[in-house]
Amino acid sequence: MSQFDDRKRGEEMKYQLDQELEFKAQARRAKIVGRWAAGLMGLTDEAAEDYAKSVVIADLEEAGVEDLFRKIRGDLDLHAVQLSDHQIRAKMEEALGEARASVKAGT
Repeated sequence: MSQFDDRKRGEEMKYQLDQELEFKAQARRAKIVGRWAAGLMGLTDEAAEDYAKSVVIADLEEAGVEDLFRKIRGDLDLHAVQLSDHQIRAKMEEALGEARASVKAGT
C-alpha cells in the first residue's frame, strides 16, 4: 500500500506543479500581450510597463481568456487601433506559446 500512496502523492505534486507553471505562463502571456498592445497604442517606457501590469491584473478577474481579450479589445478601440478580434486572439495564442516556453526554460 505504501507504493500506491507514494505514487498518488507524486502524481498530486506533479499536478500541483503543472498548475503553478500554467498560472505563471498565463500571467506572463498577459504581460506579453499588454506590452504588445501598449506599443500599438503608442505607450512607451514606464507607461507601457504600467499598462502591461494592468493587463495582468485584468486577466485575474475571471477564469479563461475573455477578461484578457475584453481588456485589450476595449483599450485598442479607445486608442483607435484597427485590429480584428481574430488578430488579437492570434496574438494571445502566440504569446501563450512564448510564455509557456519561457516558463518551462525557467527564464
